[in-house]
Amino acid sequence: MRTLTLLASLMCMALSVSAAKADRRVAFVVGNGTYKNVAQLPNPPIDAKAMAATLRNVGFDVIEGSNLSRDQMTEKLLDFGRKAQGSDVAVFYYAGHGIAVGGSNYLLPVDADIKSEMDVKLGAAINIDLTLEQTMGDAKVKLVFLDACRDNPFAAKIKSNSATRSVNVQSGLAEMKSGEGTLIAFATGPGQTALDGQEGNNSPFTRALIDNITKPGIEIQQAMTSVRAQVNEETHKGQLPWGHTNLIGAVYLNQAPTTQVANAAPTAAGIAPAATGGSSDGVELEYWRSVKESNKPEELNAYLSAYPNGQFKALALARLAAIKSGPSTTTRNLNAGVDPATFTDDASQLTEDQIGLDKGQRRDVQRRLTGLGFDTKVTGAFSEDTRTVLKRWQAARGYPSSGYLNKLQHKALLSEIVAATPTASDDSAKPARRASSAPSQSAPAQHRSGGGDPGAAFVGGVVGGMMGGMFRR
Repeated sequence: MRTLTLLASLMCMALSVSAAKADRRVAFVVGNGTYKNVAQLPNPPIDAKAMAATLRNVGFDVIEGSNLSRDQMTEKLLDFGRKAQGSDVAVFYYAGHGIAVGGSNYLLPVDADIKSEMDVKLGAAINIDLTLEQTMGDAKVKLVFLDACRDNPFAAKIKSNSATRSVNVQSGLAEMKSGEGTLIAFATGPGQTALDGQEGNNSPFTRALIDNITKPGIEIQQAMTSVRAQVNEETHKGQLPWGHTNLIGAVYLNQAPTTQVANAAPTAAGIAPAATGGSSDGVELEYWRSVKESNKPEELNAYLSAYPNGQFKALALARLAAIKSGPSTTTRNLNAGVDPATFTDDASQLTEDQIGLDKGQRRDVQRRLTGLGFDTKVTGAFSEDTRTVLKRWQAARGYPSSGYLNKLQHKALLSEIVAATPTASDDSAKPARRASSAPSQSAPAQHRSGGGDPGAAFVGGVVGGMMGGMFRR
């Protein structure tokens, strides 16, 4: 009997591992601060970077962006909508300016120039209700966090230009109702305004979210109670987050390891949350990775503020000192004769598209990066690996580190003297090199495929061994 009980427990573990592996989590995380037509907000991009790192640490595929124009936000939302279809958990996080007009809420891209209610409704801003319905409507669980309740910078303009004075323009955001399986959380109550926080730091609401929503074993609604209490205390009762929920089961963004077997069956919400080894150390590591090559002191200071005694404190302080001292002699020599605007002009997908690089030119960029010691695969397509390498090259040269090129940066790269790099003719030798380094046929199957799940393999081996022993008896 004891053997059968143990066998049943192990089979439950195997099912739990499989359920966790199948769990699909997608997040949209954007922070807009460098507005062109109204006062800028210093912290939303920092908030977004920290939130993206937090969610990645518990298994989310994050579509991330900062200081996005209307077109760039639309592009990110389309990507999010495609990935969120049929997902188990979809998260929508936005920090920046928001606006409530006629009872509907809108998010403001950095290029928004709103003079009237008509501008809002004809597309200068992004309607939140329609966006959520279109992008994450069929996700099993939908979590929405809006740190966008700052003062409406366009309220006076809209009212003064309105044909009638009856147009309803609120200071903060309007109340929203949530559909089944949805939680919506605002930084503060309807019609109220939220604090942006000390410059170079996270806002009170985002800081509380990061501190609470991915704690091991904490259910999301319990976490939001802690978020409200933390913000209320930090702001001396000046700001109280508000929310609306229609969740129909328990949702864990970081299920505690000790409860995994007991909760192997799906919860009422239809979710078997992914098991993670998430810890505060893991969140800190992900946060540090997101800022360690930054050339912006405010991002490094944000890390130091979040983790004043963190394990990377010395490295962050050294990075800040290096930024203050300016580029090294080597870097200054490399950048001799480079247009000064190269060091200030941001690069994005849009600026890279404007260069018009074809596949051959992309391969040339990859070869040059490799020749300069920034190794990347020469494929003619800018993968995530290439983007990471581009960030390293940009950081080393003192350029804004985005992972995308603009015309000035591309010109600067072409002007650098490159060591001998692989040419097109070298590509023919690659299959032979790969073949020679491939595992032999006698290698274990799980090592060859790279797709095996070690946890499931372990449980399967134990179960198989016990079954074999039982039959031999």
